[in-house]
Amino acid sequence: MTLRLVEFVVAGNEASDLLPVRSAELLRAYGARRGFWTVLDEGPVERCLALLLELDDGEWTARHVLADAGLENGRTEDGEALAHHDGWVYVFGSHFGSKAGPLRPRRAFVARFREADAASGVLPVQVVRNRFRLHRAVNDALAAAPLSLLPPGERVRDRFIVETLARGTARAKSWVSRLAPDDLPLNVEAAAFTPAGTALLGLRYPVSGAGEPIVVEVADVPGMFAAEPAWPRALRAYAVAGVTPPGVLTGFRAITPTVDGGYDAVIGSIDALGKGSVLLDDHPGGGDVRSRHVRFRLPAVESGGAVPDTYRLDGEVVADLAPFHHVEGLATLDGRFFYVTDEDHRVALWVG
Repeated sequence: MTLRLVEFVVAGNEASDLLPVRSAELLRAYGARRGFWTVLDEGPVERCLALLLELDDGEWTARHVLADAGLENGRTEDGEALAHHDGWVYVFGSHFGSKAGPLRPRRAFVARFREADAASGVLPVQVVRNRFRLHRAVNDALAAAPLSLLPPGERVRDRFIVETLARGTARAKSWVSRLAPDDLPLNVEAAAFTPAGTALLGLRYPVSGAGEPIVVEVADVPGMFAAEPAWPRALRAYAVAGVTPPGVLTGFRAITPTVDGGYDAVIGSIDALGKGSVLLDDHPGGGDVRSRHVRFRLPAVESGGAVPDTYRLDGEVVADLAPFHHVEGLATLDGRFFYVTDEDHRVALWVG
């Protein structure tokens, strides 16, 4: 696959995920014929939203979007995944921690906004910090699934789970009741909504015992934003088979729906090399991994509404994205593939 590079500098940050702009009003306001949302690296979500736009004259530009999360300003970090649903753009925090642990409650959030509101003035953003409720739901789904999961090493468990519990207990945090000593730390890196309104969360970690990426279907995400919140329920966890090279570990980096009801995705390393990752100390086979563009489908619902009793999905490789190890986002628009890569102090958009 031959790719063309478009480079941006957006507030000195790297980009995560890529989501096509659907609002014609927003595109008109910027004089653009198409564009994408991305979320920048590790700051509060209201400071980390940006637009990558192709203007009417064919030039590309990046715009850092001014946003306001009200009382939640400054109380989140590390937005990783973007998804459309019911007129909203949703932003999912990683629910993870620093590369050496522990888990960080600020990263356990979901935000949303109406993209047309960015056409003029400051963009209002709604934020719900779930205080590890999503962590609990997904861990329970992983434990219930008949999947063999890669067990965490002792350093991973100590740094991410034991230390988080100790810190929360010492500070009398109510969220400690939602963590258990045998939990797996979650790193949410990708998201897409299904036609049924459930959310598919692509995990960078954990992975299956065979090193395969795992996606978890979650219900009631919009309910988090109600006056009386309904907290998410994890319905089922799936491992995607047939896409991971032998001898390595791969996690999700991006997911986007396809027009025929399937999902395109990017898989790659479970963490970045050379940055002090405890995950890679315990699982070195998850670091030096090239990104791949893959495709999968959820099981078809049977007559009567029954869901097939399967926890493994057959995947296929669409493209090996060599030499890239750090593709962070994938979008399809006007019959073309677009990828965004994690670069030092710049945003790199690759057009297929």
